[in-house]
Amino acid sequence: MRIILYLGKGGVGKTTVAAATALRSAQLGYKTLVASTDIAHSLADSIDMPLSAVPTQVAENLWAQEISVVADIHNYWGTVQSFVSGMISGPGINNVVADELSAFPGMDEIVSLLHINKQAKEREFERVIIDAAPTGETIRLLTMPDTFRWYAGHVGKLESAVMMRVLKPFAGRFLQGPAEILDAISNLDAATAELRATLSDPSVSSYRVVLQPEKMVMREAERAVSYLGLFNYPVDSVIINRILPESAEDSEFYRERRAIQAKYIEMIENNFQPLPIWYAPYYSHEVVGLAALERLVKDCFGDNDPGEIFYRGIVQEIIDSGDGSYILRLPIPFISKDDVRLRKRGDELFITIGNFKREMILPAVLAKRRAGGGRIKDGFLEISFLPVEGEAVADTA
Repeated sequence: MRIILYLGKGGVGKTTVAAATALRSAQLGYKTLVASTDIAHSLADSIDMPLSAVPTQVAENLWAQEISVVADIHNYWGTVQSFVSGMISGPGINNVVADELSAFPGMDEIVSLLHINKQAKEREFERVIIDAAPTGETIRLLTMPDTFRWYAGHVGKLESAVMMRVLKPFAGRFLQGPAEILDAISNLDAATAELRATLSDPSVSSYRVVLQPEKMVMREAERAVSYLGLFNYPVDSVIINRILPESAEDSEFYRERRAIQAKYIEMIENNFQPLPIWYAPYYSHEVVGLAALERLVKDCFGDNDPGEIFYRGIVQEIIDSGDGSYILRLPIPFISKDDVRLRKRGDELFITIGNFKREMILPAVLAKRRAGGGRIKDGFLEISFLPVEGEAVADTA
């Protein structure tokens, strides 16, 4: 089973590259699904066939789907949503508004990801290719399993917490709701745990950044790789799309544009090492329909199977320093020391990079130690954990 997710800045060609990858995979004999998680779907336009919220066969071994949160929301949230909707209904709030207000933050991301996990779990397809939303939305989507599980893990503690005595008048109705509400949250918590394992397994899932040779697009792609590394999601390659071809009759405008692209292509090749890089040309025609997609995947990947795993790297490493201290190493390229903030509380480690934060549950060997600080070294975030006072240290001499 393979899950390949294409992400990048809006308009760089993720949809066409994802659709082309899926088509080639199907031609190689793999039962393949290409699905869009972007709320502004364009997959149907790329394939040039009508699609729906359920997989539609568009060629031999190839199915396509535009995931609809509206169509599937009650599959996962029916119990919770109906209860909360009923709870907030009252004078001046009609049922439609109440239903909208009852939508939990991040529900659309969770439903989209559960679709992916469903395919992986049920093995309906040998390969699932994801045409993701623009970078920011996709990073938020990929952080939802961690975020939801963190909150779900604290729900059971709320009622006994001191703060709940203050919140009780406001939260009491929810906490006294039917038992199936907490059961639904517990079930979803279990599903997101399984989902997290699937999405971070490098033998199953791969993440590929699509970009154009331009400064802003390149910088956003760098941030995407950094955030994926923060959450242990394995990136296996980079695709540079829409590279201008050379022509003897080019105008000065196109010569200047090619020179700019050449500068950023060189920077991309240097900055994204050791990830493999693939190159796709800028065509004079629209890349629409199966024939055009077939040409794109050939020009980009050549005779290679685009469903292969192109790179395997270290996801997370715990190093025993031999003196009772440990180092946690996370690959986070393109980040300077000033961009990272760390905070530890019990067995939880909070890592903040820019506007994104991860709440990590530490293994027991690290949870009982104080964090000694962090540093950026060779594209890795290294966080030190100090020896436990009074703990015997093995003789390493």
